[in-house]
Amino acid sequence: MNTTSPHIIDVRNVSKLFGEKKALDNINLAVHKGEFMTILGPSGCGKTTLLRLLAGFEKASSGEIKLNGEDITAVPPYRRPVNTVFQKYALFPHLNVFDNIAFGLKLRGMDKATIARKVRSALRTVNMSDYDYRDVNSLSGGQQQRIAIARAIVNEPELLLLDEPLAALDLKMRKDMQIELKQMHERLGITFVYVTHDQEEALTLSDTIVVMSNGEIQQIGTPTDIYNEPANAFVADFIGESNILDGVMLHDCLVRTAGSEISCVDKGFAKDEEVDVVIRPEDIEVSTDTAGAQFTATVTSSIFKGVHYEMLAESKDGYEFLIQDYKHFAVGQEVGLSVTPDNIHIMRKERTANVLEAKRRGDIIEVLGVEYRKPRTADDDGADGTIMVSIPFGRIELFDNEQDGTFNGDVSFILYKGDHYHLTVDTDWGGKLYVDTQDQWDLGDHVGITISADDITIIPGCGTHAPHDHNDRRP
Repeated sequence: MNTTSPHIIDVRNVSKLFGEKKALDNINLAVHKGEFMTILGPSGCGKTTLLRLLAGFEKASSGEIKLNGEDITAVPPYRRPVNTVFQKYALFPHLNVFDNIAFGLKLRGMDKATIARKVRSALRTVNMSDYDYRDVNSLSGGQQQRIAIARAIVNEPELLLLDEPLAALDLKMRKDMQIELKQMHERLGITFVYVTHDQEEALTLSDTIVVMSNGEIQQIGTPTDIYNEPANAFVADFIGESNILDGVMLHDCLVRTAGSEISCVDKGFAKDEEVDVVIRPEDIEVSTDTAGAQFTATVTSSIFKGVHYEMLAESKDGYEFLIQDYKHFAVGQEVGLSVTPDNIHIMRKERTANVLEAKRRGDIIEVLGVEYRKPRTADDDGADGTIMVSIPFGRIELFDNEQDGTFNGDVSFILYKGDHYHLTVDTDWGGKLYVDTQDQWDLGDHVGITISADDITIIPGCGTHAPHDHNDRRP
């Protein structure tokens, strides 16, 4: 193989379709040699599909995958120097521990002495030296997982893929195995690509984290970068706890949010640009002195979490803050809340309204399969065909009875913004709508949707050659 590439894996423009469903959408990713990379995301985001493409169990619909600079997109699994550890262990129940680990070596025709030496070395690596001839069915879940890892590393792969390997373990055992995996990676020096939906696990184990949602990569970075500098609202909400609030950048280093103007360190935004403001709950300073505080609030909930108290407090402007503090403040107590400029993270909004492709025929425009009467105005260019329209987030009505709506959809993402919810709704017509609402909804709710023609604005200059809906496929 060509070993001149600094990356052991290069994934370039890879997409994967299952029928009409796009599981991966134009993935680009580089894995450095010796790295512990974690692919993190919720169920159905495409992380396991990506791992299976690296292993060769699935074939990419488009794009290419290179290993050490050599294209392996069409190379079958057994010809790749890659081993996979699965969540369900996949041990052979009729073989003992030694023979389970030795299975791959025997297939390669190694002599017995070499096999014995390698198996015992692998058992030492996973701290199970005295378990050579034990029945695998007599082992605990954690011990079986160690044997599955030993069976993978005994083959000395260049790349070890781990698909949620600790998900079936109880909490204490999972914590113990996290430490062992990290130490094992450091001892072996091989590349680990690890899939999980557990944010804490990803932050604990990884050199690099890849956050995925809806088949797309949302952000790649170190655990510190991912936590402190999230790229968008999805990452900020998914990684740890966050207060995510709407804001307006008044000018460099000054943002207005939740009814107050507060200093930050962020620059380069346009004057009065709409932004998202991220404040971690542990970064809020709580005091009984409200005079010099940025926000004045009343504690509405306080729960002891062992290390800290987790509190909810509602500001006088009606915004709710999640707070983590070592000190206890009683429910009903008025407190002052402050955040230092370094602990405020400002993100550009991915969108400030729904922007959708529509069809115009005379005074009729069709949006998401629904026809609306929209008489032409003096500003219209007068041409029929494809146009682009804008719909405010807060002007879309949702109904729990789907028959009350003009059309229907499913709630696929919920983001609390301090005083309202920002929802992503996958419509039955295939497009997405983003909705601001005071009502509480659950993921997966099938809703009726109504939009008034008065709330649809035609975007000037976007005529028949307008691009397709770029209402951003991210949540």
